Amino acid sequence: MTRPVIGVTTSRRSGWRIFPLVNLNLRLAGGRGLRWGAGRPADLDQVDGVIIGGGDDISPDLYGGTPVIGVRLDPERDALERRLAEEAIARNIPLLGICRGAQMLNVALGGDLDQDAWATFGSDNKIRTILPRRRIDVLDKTQLARIAGQEDMSVNALHTQAVQSLGEGLQVSARDEFGMIQAVERSRDPFALGVQWHPEHLFYARRQRAIFRALVVAAKARAEARNQGRAVREDAVHA
Repeated sequence: MTRPVIGVTTSRRSGWRIFPLVNLNLRLAGGRGLRWGAGRPADLDQVDGVIIGGGDDISPDLYGGTPVIGVRLDPERDALERRLAEEAIARNIPLLGICRGAQMLNVALGGDLDQDAWATFGSDNKIRTILPRRRIDVLDKTQLARIAGQEDMSVNALHTQAVQSLGEGLQVSARDEFGMIQAVERSRDPFALGVQWHPEHLFYARRQRAIFRALVVAAKARAEARNQGRAVREDAVHA
């Protein structure tokens, strides 16, 4: 089978440098990326899986929050990614959310966000780096634990917002030492995992590559099932 295609949403500002890095991780995992974003075509019929990438903060209008002055927002991207998340879940398309993407997965399923997470959990604890300097606890009996192992994990941190109240069908799969949610996941199909950190920057770490591999494996399985169904229908037509 050819490499499964993964649609990858990106920021208008940083997508030019982030997409190649995400695509490298997908290539290492056996897939290939298709860059999406506000102003670019995004057709779920063209892909076997979806990554909602990091970048701008999500508008509080999407979850009933209070607007904050000075926050960089992209309403067009918000609308695109919310639609993609909702439709991917409805159509059984595997989905990985990275940083903002984890938050969008939660919002699309009816959850909300802490708009200033570091104020809530202590500004003295804030770490902002692409290096793996934040320790998180991977919770037992979660999909993330099965994918990357249950041992504590070292990750990076580039975010200001964080998941607060969980969306429908989601559960927490990792927290940091201060209690902030660091990963969420669906407890049943379709595959949907959201991580608050940026595993694309940690491609040298086996456990981070495993996250992309899990998405590609799920996407490949869906593509094979879809192709088999198409073949059965064609056989029935010509019978």
